[in-house]
Amino acid sequence: MRPTTPSPALPIDLAKARRVAVDAAEAAGALLSAGVGGPLDVRPKGTGGDVVTELDTAAEDLIVGRLRAAYPGHRIIAEESGVLDGAPGEEMVWLVDPLDGTNNVAIGMPVYAVGLALCARAEPVLGVVHDPVSGRTWSAVRGRGTLGPGGTPLTLADRPRPGREKNPVLAWTQGHQVKAGDPVAFALRSALERRCARMLQLWAPLVAWTMLARGDIDGMVGYLPEIVDLPAGALLAAEAGAELRRLDGEPYELGIDRPASELGFVAARPELLDRLLETTTKIDQDGGRTRVAW
Repeated sequence: MRPTTPSPALPIDLAKARRVAVDAAEAAGALLSAGVGGPLDVRPKGTGGDVVTELDTAAEDLIVGRLRAAYPGHRIIAEESGVLDGAPGEEMVWLVDPLDGTNNVAIGMPVYAVGLALCARAEPVLGVVHDPVSGRTWSAVRGRGTLGPGGTPLTLADRPRPGREKNPVLAWTQGHQVKAGDPVAFALRSALERRCARMLQLWAPLVAWTMLARGDIDGMVGYLPEIVDLPAGALLAAEAGAELRRLDGEPYELGIDRPASELGFVAARPELLDRLLETTTKIDQDGGRTRVAW
């Protein structure tokens, strides 16, 4: 993923799209904040331990309604509703995660976020993440940098962390399809934990992405990640100065048309990237055995 490459010519004003997305995310965040303190109807979602609540669907309906009003021809891929078709041949696609961290909300843990991404020809060009707990919002346009709360430019270079190269704080994320006994996930996590000060698993990847973009943590590793929340967070971190690679060290090209098996990543401060790749490139998909080949 190369954040310095400007977006190709698009049939859309990205500055306006950023405003629409920020307003929608913040409105959804207000809805969530008003509801998390009350009783929730928590229902199982699939067989992997995930759950869904009425807050997920209400926040998603709000966001989708605003996107449809502003861009009636765009396609939308939403966490709960799935694929919502747009005009024939439309190349602009919105990804909507109305409540990233539902499992946390269900147990009363205030770690969750709202995320939106806009993709052109399967490539993310706009990302917005709102944290309802703190009331803060971050956004990024491909090739134009990341903005923090109040529209302040956000760059990792402004927040150096001397000495953390050998003792970093990392975040880990994995998709719901990853089973408890997955040998690659176990090998990756175990190897990384031996080389860091702390490994966070927040079960709300968008929150972790904003922490990386701010420089609060030093890196993030994802194995078979969920596609709906990935582009918004990855674009925030990349435009703030984080570098992304595939788990095998090859260049990372994020596209929503790729299978989950190709979306595993290492994202980190530039000075830490090689150290993390020394670990991840030694873990392959064949039972987590230590060898470089993938």
